[in-house]
Amino acid sequence: MNKTHIPKKRPTLEEAQQMVGGYVEMVVNRPDLQLLVDEDGLSKDLDVNHEASFIANQRIVGSVVILKDKAMWD
Repeated sequence: MNKTHIPKKRPTLEEAQQMVGGYVEMVVNRPDLQLLVDEDGLSKDLDVNHEASFIANQRIVGSVVILKDKAMWD
């Protein structure tokens, strides 16, 4: 099942990997928002994440991490 995580504090790489279920890839990096996904999500044949796909304006699969404000990576 896809999950959308919106942490209040900046996650470590390891925490982000645990949330997405694999290696992390940043697919959206805007001044107000970052979107992290499992970089192998397509090869794992994960289900489409409609919420994340709408945000990214591209097809996103699997669980995602949305970072905002102080939770964003530098």
